[in-house]
This record gives sequence, structure tokens and C-alpha cells, in this order.
Amino acid sequence: MLLGAVLALLLLGGAAPAFAHADLRKADPAGGTVLKSAPRAITLTYSESVALLDDSFRLFDPEGRRVKTGQPRHAPGRSDTAQVAFPDGLGEGTFTVAWRVISADSHPVSGAFTFSVGEPSPAPPAIDTGPDQHPVTGSLYDLGRYTAYGAAALLIGTAAFVLLCRPPDPRPLRRPLVASWWAALASTLVLLVLRAPYETGTGPASAFDLTALSRTLSSRSGLVLLARLALLAPAAVLLVRLLRRRPGQEHARATPAAGSVLALALALTLAASEHASAGIQVPVAMTSSTLHVLAMGVWLGGLTALLAILQRVTADEPGTAVPDGDGPALTAAVARFSRIAFGAVTVLVVTGVYQSWRGLGSWSTLTGTAYGRLLLVKVVTVVLMLAVAGRSRRWTARLATVDGEAAVRAGKPRAVAHERIPEPVGGTRLPGAEEAGTEEAGAEKAETGGAGTRGAGVGESVPSSAPDTYRRALRRSVLAEVAVGIAVLVVTTMLVSTLPGRVAAEAAEAPPAAGAPGASVTMIPFDIGTPGGHGTVQVTLVPGRVGQNAVEAVVYGPDGGLSAVPELRLSLSLPAQKIGPIDAKLTKRGGYWGTDTLNLPIAGDWTMKATVRVSETDQVSAERKVRILR
Repeated sequence: MLLGAVLALLLLGGAAPAFAHADLRKADPAGGTVLKSAPRAITLTYSESVALLDDSFRLFDPEGRRVKTGQPRHAPGRSDTAQVAFPDGLGEGTFTVAWRVISADSHPVSGAFTFSVGEPSPAPPAIDTGPDQHPVTGSLYDLGRYTAYGAAALLIGTAAFVLLCRPPDPRPLRRPLVASWWAALASTLVLLVLRAPYETGTGPASAFDLTALSRTLSSRSGLVLLARLALLAPAAVLLVRLLRRRPGQEHARATPAAGSVLALALALTLAASEHASAGIQVPVAMTSSTLHVLAMGVWLGGLTALLAILQRVTADEPGTAVPDGDGPALTAAVARFSRIAFGAVTVLVVTGVYQSWRGLGSWSTLTGTAYGRLLLVKVVTVVLMLAVAGRSRRWTARLATVDGEAAVRAGKPRAVAHERIPEPVGGTRLPGAEEAGTEEAGAEKAETGGAGTRGAGVGESVPSSAPDTYRRALRRSVLAEVAVGIAVLVVTTMLVSTLPGRVAAEAAEAPPAAGAPGASVTMIPFDIGTPGGHGTVQVTLVPGRVGQNAVEAVVYGPDGGLSAVPELRLSLSLPAQKIGPIDAKLTKRGGYWGTDTLNLPIAGDWTMKATVRVSETDQVSAERKVRILR
């Protein structure tokens, strides 16, 4: 089931690049600026701290030749900046700056913009600003990351099930424990080796560059992966102790405590490599994300372990599947997991609500952004998950009651009496339990003795097949719960790949970026409504005043890199004066769209409308206000 989850996450969640929180807030000189003389350096300011690469900046002259620059560095005392010095004698014309940095949440961020010295070039050449992300490297890295999550969930959940629920025979769980440990080891090594090409956007072959690997090992992301590798060694020792335990043998008292510490540390390494490590309220977000990963592992991994146990004991004919004396002990283990799973789901809901608020920001973005609409889908799947979990809990309560009563009538201690799970008020019958031909109806009749009362009366006997019937019903319910849980994980991964509503709202409400006198830069976010179908159009008007203006328009994709689109149309209107729309008549000029003949007759707050066509059938229009000066 977890392997299927990994494949679904890769196919659905990996279709779009993961969004990174680092956002370019300011450039000095700004994009689209026309300067009288060449600048000595350029400084970029981001929304959070960033890490720099050896090749973080690439400068191209008006002829498309790369210009040698200084070593990239941070501005003094500012880890949220990237700065590079330019050589003397740049000359005149339009220059292109391509940049690539690593955001605080470990994801690479890239982009490009232009500035001009003297006057813009008549027709700047098409420039390859460098790779955004190599498709093979990106796919392998995503596969490694999803495998790491699945392996952690199975490892934490299965170990917790053995330690806390104490099943009478843990041997069916040995294979999942061993497989999850090896999967965690392999995925961590893959992530560590591919980290350098993932950051630089190159192919997997560059992973064998010893210099790049050395840089990875000293970086924040590399240290997190090394810490995860180090944690897998004591985890292996713990697994050996678990696997050597014979059926019915108790654990040493220190084992659950050691397992809890290892699980917490492992969850922390997963949270530290994702979006919780950046943005607002980082300490609270890291705590919430760590608890979310732990609860996810205990619940989903535990469900998988429970399913493996139930699959084995319900595989044979009723009455022969469970060894003599193991039935009550197994029911007690199921009842313990029911209580633990209830707590885990509660933690998942609470931390999920906080993380949703952190990414959403306001109620308006719930329906006005792709992130919000996807979040609504997740809410529906979570509600369905809770409904199925409640059904599993009711079957667990019935199994505990019937198994306990059967043990008492057989003259054995009631091992599960203290493990009973309270059922909802209103009786013990499930809707549809009396439908003919169903095992649930037979189980209900076995429980009530056919007399409409709970349990059997004095002298009556519980049918020997009742516990096995309940276990089969519980197995089907748990299987459905795991399937819905995988759906929740798929939607969650798609959320990670979607621009958060808070960031989209901030980008839409931000004032137009101010360049130097003589230029106006406007950012227009757009969203087609499909995975990877969102981005931003950067429109530069020179001089941004009444009269004839030159227009340069660049389209950025969801990852902040330059994006080539089949068609881009731009129009301006002034509703207050009933002027327009005026078609800018953009033409493709290599790496951007432009025109030199846009004439704006009067000053005022104009409405700029950009229509972006990303395929033969998909296009979207978005608007922003722009002020035209006299």
C-alpha cells in the first residue's frame, strides 16, 4: 500500500515543481531600469535568508555573451540578500541577469530580468539563462523524497505498533520493519548524492563531482541528511531487539523511550528539510510539522501494521485462523491501537489546521486561489477519513466486547476487559448491519444473541465464529482507511507543489515594483487552474509616462524561472475616461515580448490586462492597476 502511495505521489504530486518560499522582493538596479551609467554591482533582496552557489549570478551583454562577474556574496549582515560585483566598461544596451539561490527551506529558486545602460537595445538576442531543473534529476530527487516519507511512516508506525500495542505474534511485521529501514537508508543516500545537481539544475552525472559533493556535505541540507543517516544506526539496533523478541515476550522498559526519541529526531529531520523551516512563525511551524510527521507515521504506518496482522489471522477459515489463547491478546492489541490512532488523528487535524492557516492567510484565498481550492478537496478527504476511522473504531469495540465475553465463558481471564473502546451513544447497531447476506449482519446478530440486547445472557454462548467475523470486518474497514489516508497524502503533496494562498495574495496586493526614474515595472500573477499552470508576467514600461512607451514583458513559471509561452497579449484601458482597451501589439523578441510603439494619451490609473496562452487550449487573463505619470 505504501509503495502504491509513493507511486501516486510521484505521478500526481511530482507533476509540478515544489514551490519555494523565497521570493525576490527587490533588485538594485530594478528590472527594466534604464540607467545613465553602468552599475558597479547588483543586489537582490529576498523574503527570507538564502544560500548562494558558485554560479548564483550570470550576466549577459546585449550580444548574448556571458560577462565575467565577481564572486557572489551576501550584503554585509544580510543573509536574505545576494550581491555580485560587475566589471568596469560594460558598455550600453540591454543586459540580462540570471540568478539562482537556495531558499531556507532547501528548494532552489531561480529567475532572470533585464536592465539597460544608456538606452534599451533595439532587439536583444535570445539568451539561454541556464537550467531551471533537469527533468531526470528532479524526478529522481522527488522519488527519493517521497520514498523517505513513506519509509519513515512505515518505520515509525510499525515500530510503535509493536512497542505500544504489544501484538501476541509480531513476526508478520518483521518484513515491513526491515524493508522500511532499508528504504529509509537508500532514499537518504539518493537525496544526499543528488543534492548538488538538484541545486544547480544539472543532470545526475554531475553528482560524481567531488567538489559539489563536498559543498553539499557542509550545507544545511546536507547536514540534515547526514543527521538522518546517523539516526538510522541506532534505529537498526532497536529493530534488532524488536525482531529477536519471541511471541508473548515483553520488551525492556527502556525500549519504548529510546524508540520515542529516535522517532522524534527522525521526524525533525523531515520537517527541517521542507517549508516549515522558512516563512512566518518558524519555531511554531517546525514543532507543528514535526508532530504532524510523527502522527502521520503512527497512524498510517500503524494502520499498515494492523492490516498485516489482520490479513494473516483472517486468511484461514473461521475458528482456525487465530492460535488458541491469542484471540483476546490480539483484540487487546487492536483496542490499544484504536486509542493511539484516535490521538494521532487528533494531532493530525490540529497541526493540519495550523499549517493550512499558515499557507492560506485569509478566507478570501480559500476560493480565490488554486491552493485554497485544493485545500477544500483535502478537507473533504479528511472528513471521509475520519468517518472511516470511526467505523473501524466501532468494529474494534464490538470485537473487544465479544472476545472478552467469550474468554470469560471459557473460564479464562478477561484479557481485554480493560481495553474496551466506548461506542457512540444510541446503541451498538451499525447502519445496514441487518442486511441479509452480509458478514456485518451476522456479526451484529452474534453480538446481540438475536434478542436485541447487548451480549449473551446467562447460559447463552457466543458463536465461535463471531470474533473471526468481526476481525474480517475490521480488516476491510482498516483497508478502506489506509486507501483514504493515501488519498489525503496525495492531495497534501499537491498542496506542497502549489503556490500558497498567502504568498499569492501578497503578490497580488503588492504595489508595482518601483524602478529608477524613467521606468515602470508591474507584476501580474496568473493561474490557469491546472498543476504547474500558474506564474507571473513582468511588464516594464519605459518611460511609464504619457506618450510613446516601450514595453518589455517576461513570463515567469511557478518556480520563478523564465517560461516560454506560445502567446502573450497585453492591453491597457482607462475606465474613468472610457479610453481603451489599447492593444500593445506585443511581438516575440527572443527571450521576451515587446513593442516600442505603445502610445498612452493621458495620465491616470490604467488597467493593464495580460492574456497568457500556455497551450493550444489553455489561456487565462489577469489584470493589475498601473499608474501612468504626466
